Amino acid sequence: MHASPSAASRGDLTTERLLLRPVRTADVPAVTRLWTDPEVRHHLGGPVSEQVVRIRQRRVVGAPGVHAVVRAADGVLLGLVTVEPGARDGETEVSYQFLPEHWGHGYAREAVAAVLDVTLRDTPSVVALTQEANHRSRRLLEAVGMTHVSSFVEHDAHQVLYRRGGGDPPVPPVR
Repeated sequence: MHASPSAASRGDLTTERLLLRPVRTADVPAVTRLWTDPEVRHHLGGPVSEQVVRIRQRRVVGAPGVHAVVRAADGVLLGLVTVEPGARDGETEVSYQFLPEHWGHGYAREAVAAVLDVTLRDTPSVVALTQEANHRSRRLLEAVGMTHVSSFVEHDAHQVLYRRGGGDPPVPPVR
């Protein structure tokens, strides 16, 4: 991953295959799919209501901590990685959503690993939450060096919380 000082100040990150940058107006249709696609939302409480989508559409463009994940080769938006300081019991939380046609190519792992590495420069730890039944997400979190720390029920579903601290060894880049 590379981030030049000017790119980092804009929130841009690059990896071998990806550009992570703030959400632009032109991204809103693809981002809206992330919120409304039943497959994407299967472990996230189902599709978001139309009213909530309209609110999110107005707020997502340029929102701090929200990274549009774009394939560098062709500029296609693949998904989002979001960093929210103080989200869960005061800890920074990372979350992610990718369009189903881009699953299974390592893009989410590459993007989440890059965001974690940069975020952990400025915060002692990062957490991520997923449903216990979301085996793909759990494998991704483990692949980027996060450790399962607790299980509980929230939103009527069994959840698992993962954490990675700044002192944890970095994860080798995807090749």
